[in-house]
Amino acid sequence: MITPELADILACQACKGPVEEDIPAQALVCRTCRLAFPVHNHGGKMLPVMLVEEAGPIEPQAGLESSTPTP
Repeated sequence: MITPELADILACQACKGPVEEDIPAQALVCRTCRLAFPVHNHGGKMLPVMLVEEAGPIEPQAGLESSTPTP
């Protein structure tokens, strides 16, 4: 989706933590903040929009939420 060199230097704009690609969602996601930053095609290049205002919540993964113990 985006170049590995670009993915290595990007960070979540809310917590400054690492982001990872979510290819089906066309987004970079921060698992800590649970935010998804959209990736758009700009002239043949895939570029992320790293603005907190443009980010949306990530959807819980099947099985991941149910394995988390509740207090």
